Amino acid sequence: MCVGKTTPLEAVLIGEVSLLGERKAPSGIDKKPVDQPLWLGENGFRGDHQADRRNHGGPEKAVHHYPRDHYETWAQEIGDHALLARPGAFGENISTHGLDEGNVAIGDVFRIGQAVVEVSQGRQPCWKLSSRFGVPDMAYRVQKTGRTGWYYRVLQPGTVSPEDTLQRIARPLPDWPLRRLWQILYVNTLDRAELEAMAALEKLPEGWRRHAQRRLSSGKVEDWNRRLEGKSHGPH
Repeated sequence: MCVGKTTPLEAVLIGEVSLLGERKAPSGIDKKPVDQPLWLGENGFRGDHQADRRNHGGPEKAVHHYPRDHYETWAQEIGDHALLARPGAFGENISTHGLDEGNVAIGDVFRIGQAVVEVSQGRQPCWKLSSRFGVPDMAYRVQKTGRTGWYYRVLQPGTVSPEDTLQRIARPLPDWPLRRLWQILYVNTLDRAELEAMAALEKLPEGWRRHAQRRLSSGKVEDWNRRLEGKSHGPH
C-alpha cells in the first residue's frame, strides 16, 4: 500500500485495568470500542489504562494496532471464540481492514484524525493473551504466525474519532515491513547480517536494537518463556 492511501477505522478502543484469568493479574487488555472522539497524546488515548507500565504503554507503545483481517484466520484455527466476534480481542486500540504486518513498515507515518503517528515496533506477545483467550499456547501461536500487530509512537497529538481514517503520509523504510522484523526475531534468529541491520535501525526503540546487539555478542537467542508463559524454564 502506497503513501496517500487511506484506510477507514473499524474501531477505536480503550480499557480500564481489571483482573485477568485464573491468575487474577491486573491488566488493561480488555478494551472496548468508543463512540466519541478521544484525545491521543504522547502516552496513548485518554481513558486507556495499562497495569504493567514496564512492558505496556509509554511513548514507544502509545497505540496498539491489530488487523481485523486476522480474526477469520484465528477463528479457523481456535474455533468460533466469543472474543473474535468484535474488535478488541487482542487488546488493540485501533482495528482496521487492509493493513497488516506485510504491508506496514517500521517508520511508516500515518495521519489519524488530528493526530500523526509513526510505526515504532511490532508486538511481542505475552502470556496474558493465553489467559485472555483461555488457550494455553495462544501467545506462542501469535508469535509463531507473525500475526502480532504493532505499535505507534505519537508524533503529533490530537483528537481521533471512530469515524476517521488512517492515511499513510510517509514511508521512509519501505524495505523494513514488520514481517521482516518478525523473521529476524523468531525465524532466522541468528542471521548476523540481518541482526546487524536491525541493530542499526534508528527508527526502532533503543531496547530493540540492544536486543539484536546481545544476540550478535552472545551468539544465543534469549529465553522467551518468561514473556510467553509468565515464568522461566532456563535458557532457550
